[in-house]
Amino acid sequence: MSTMPMDSASAAPARPQVTGPTRTAAFEARLARRYRAERNFRLLGLAAVAFSVAVLVFLLGNMLANGIGGFQRAELAVSIDFTKAGIDADPTSLAAPSAVQTLEMQGLPDIVTFFAEEQLGKDAAAQISPEAWRDVAAALTRDPDLLAETRVFHLPTSSALAAGLQGEGAPEMQALAKRLAGEGKLARNWDWGFLARSDATSPQSVGIWGALKGSMLTMLVTLVLAFPVGVLSALYLEEYAPKNRWTEIIEVSISNLAAVPSIIFGLLGLAVFLAVFPDLRSAPLVGGMTLALMTMPVIVISGRNAIKAVPPSIRDGALAIGASPVQVVFHHVLPLALPGMLTGTIIGMARALGETAPLLLIGMRAFVATPPDGFTSPATVLPMQIFLWSDEIDRGFVERTSAAIIVLLVFLLAMNGLAIYLRNKFEKRW
Repeated sequence: MSTMPMDSASAAPARPQVTGPTRTAAFEARLARRYRAERNFRLLGLAAVAFSVAVLVFLLGNMLANGIGGFQRAELAVSIDFTKAGIDADPTSLAAPSAVQTLEMQGLPDIVTFFAEEQLGKDAAAQISPEAWRDVAAALTRDPDLLAETRVFHLPTSSALAAGLQGEGAPEMQALAKRLAGEGKLARNWDWGFLARSDATSPQSVGIWGALKGSMLTMLVTLVLAFPVGVLSALYLEEYAPKNRWTEIIEVSISNLAAVPSIIFGLLGLAVFLAVFPDLRSAPLVGGMTLALMTMPVIVISGRNAIKAVPPSIRDGALAIGASPVQVVFHHVLPLALPGMLTGTIIGMARALGETAPLLLIGMRAFVATPPDGFTSPATVLPMQIFLWSDEIDRGFVERTSAAIIVLLVFLLAMNGLAIYLRNKFEKRW
């Protein structure tokens, strides 16, 4: 039986006709709503960012506007002719540690008062700070050749005359300040000594160096204690600790400690550290140990998260080529997790730098007129100094408080910048 060949064209099945998607009115409405919602969400995000930036600019601008004046002080220009002062001193005696006391015994305060009354009058001379002669003594100890010269000194005024120069205070002080300013003898000058002096009772004589040095020493103790202990604790809990009930209790306790109010750590420092070291009240050593307790849980938690982020293939590869478990941890895992650990350290140290509550309880609210000599000397810190100045009645302390806040922010940025640089330096990519 023979079959007839079939035409391939006629045998092919008919292709279905492809039609475009149906865009109904309801579909177009839903699409328009979706696009509108996406656009509104984007605008809302931009508005939130713009609002945050505006608040930050306002805060920094207001702080700078008030703080710039804190780096200045009112000063009276007084010319002193040391050839007529009758001071009997030589370069050797002026280089001795007791040079300031020697100049005081030879009547330097009376000499400064005499020339001030001669040039400014008794009323104006009475408004020079009682400690202004120390600025003259410091200049003589730096340059003994001044004893053969005549030099113009810009001496700090009293708080009353400084307020009068700004149009505040008693009317007679405002009139006196206006007259002296018109004669070119009174002006607000940049006060570099604010960065070199310590606390004082007058806003014209205060400085930030004592508190800044105390913060540096306290943060150094905090970092030395909290960072290694926190990193090693994170390594043990993540790499070596058995997974049992005790480990779970420790992990939960560390997480709870990270959320405990800071004043609780102050109570712990008061009850433990000051009980063991009663003579170290308000010392950077005790303050650093107290803040280390507060910072350590943050470092442990961030360290564990950084260790978990290291791929398991790194460990497997190291073990495959014969590395011991300790070598795997310290040669491979720790270098890769270190940038994340430094991030947690930055957060913890920034929090510790701004704390005042725990330091109040261990006595770092003390009035410290000289910078600390070491970790066991009485000291205060920048946040505490700002707190003390903000509680003063004198109007001049308002500007000094804003200036101290600027110094605190600069110190915080410098500390964080160093930590970020170290984090980026040790960061490894895979």
